[in-house]
Amino acid sequence: MNIILDLLLLLITIIYSYLESLVKFFIPRKRKSVAGEIVLITGAGHGIGRLTAYEFAKQKSRLVLWDINKRGVEETAAECRKLGVTAQAFVVDCSNREEIYRCVDQIKKEVGDVSIVVNNAGTIYPADLLSTKDDEITKTFEVNILGHFWITKALLPPMMKRNHGHIVTVASVCGHEVIPYLIPYCSSKFAAVGFHRALTAELKALGKTGIKTSCLCPVFVNTGFTKNPSTRIWPVLETDEVVRSLIDGILTNKKMIFVPSGISFYLTLLK
Repeated sequence: MNIILDLLLLLITIIYSYLESLVKFFIPRKRKSVAGEIVLITGAGHGIGRLTAYEFAKQKSRLVLWDINKRGVEETAAECRKLGVTAQAFVVDCSNREEIYRCVDQIKKEVGDVSIVVNNAGTIYPADLLSTKDDEITKTFEVNILGHFWITKALLPPMMKRNHGHIVTVASVCGHEVIPYLIPYCSSKFAAVGFHRALTAELKALGKTGIKTSCLCPVFVNTGFTKNPSTRIWPVLETDEVVRSLIDGILTNKKMIFVPSGISFYLTLLK
């Protein structure tokens, strides 16, 4: 009996997914304007963070860019200014709570209240569990999830007051399904997905429907963290493809952004 119910639920889910995709194909979601919004992007010195900054610059947002790499984040800011927007670069270690709080206070005084945050900074140490050093495990969680807590706590009060804002969590498909030799990374991304879902539910419970949330979950992305990336399970994506999906998801207030989008169907079947 349970098997029949499971199959029936699966069939309903598949039909619903196809109908939803069909409707969205013919009636695309309305895209919001982010012109003039103050956007904070972490990990903006390279990869997804850098290209995301460029896309927000094209949308005429005001940019606050963070990265631990001074040269990288300043290069990103300089390119954004060429697109005709204000962009300020800050060297911030997203694993350091005190540094995060101090920089947020500085931004509030010098720039204003951030209304969109893209928690993108991340780190990865590919290795089997026994070969992974203790400090690498700690660093993975400090950057990939704890930093999201400190940044969001620091930026959320003005958003709550205005009931306006957008909090973006950059996670991974590894926050839904695991692959070997990345136990700390997968665990931290599961936590990031949980953070996004719990925050979304809490904002709704508090009646703060003007504060939107999005979670980016791509498969493996060629960002330069690892040499010659490859996987048997999923395709390796280029950064620009992922960022296009991310920006589209933010501008349409999409809660969960899978790249490629078909991954959501795979995960449904897996469940």
